[in-house]
Amino acid sequence: MVENHIEIIVAGEEHLRFIPLILQTIEDATKVRGTGIAKRTPEYLEQKMREGKAIIALVDSEFAGFCYIESWGNKQYVANSGLIVVEKYRNHGLARKIKEKSFQLSREKFPDAKLFGLTSGAAVMKINTELGYVPVTFADLTDDEAFWRGCQGCVNYDILQRTNRRYCICTALLFDPKKQVTGDE
Repeated sequence: MVENHIEIIVAGEEHLRFIPLILQTIEDATKVRGTGIAKRTPEYLEQKMREGKAIIALVDSEFAGFCYIESWGNKQYVANSGLIVVEKYRNHGLARKIKEKSFQLSREKFPDAKLFGLTSGAAVMKINTELGYVPVTFADLTDDEAFWRGCQGCVNYDILQRTNRRYCICTALLFDPKKQVTGDE
């Protein structure tokens, strides 16, 4: 992949044609992993792209990866969600680059918001930790009911429901810009 042309950019209207492939890639990954990735509709991903709230990775103009952001709780919280990399492009650092771009986009659009993610993947946990996220309880996340309804598309939703949103297979990770230590301090 070193010789290939890699673009990691904010998705726009010109990328809408990739939505069926993005959704199929998410579904395939869910089956292979046996863990949940909340299902989203084509219309939802289209909205994210049109709003400039999605990151797409292209390798030689071919779809390679995706992630989107969504604000919750009156823009006090922002989730980076739906991270996916096409299987043949995995293990080349592409997920890290997509997460970094998503993090940057989130900080630009919502500079004061707490950023969070839910994941069951060790690689994503490592990337998030390196970006400054820390593990937290689910109680530290948004109480926005619309966010939690979004978990209904995940195969593990029953666990979340049975535990009154206290526990799940996923680990909650949070970046709080007010608590983030910079190299200047």
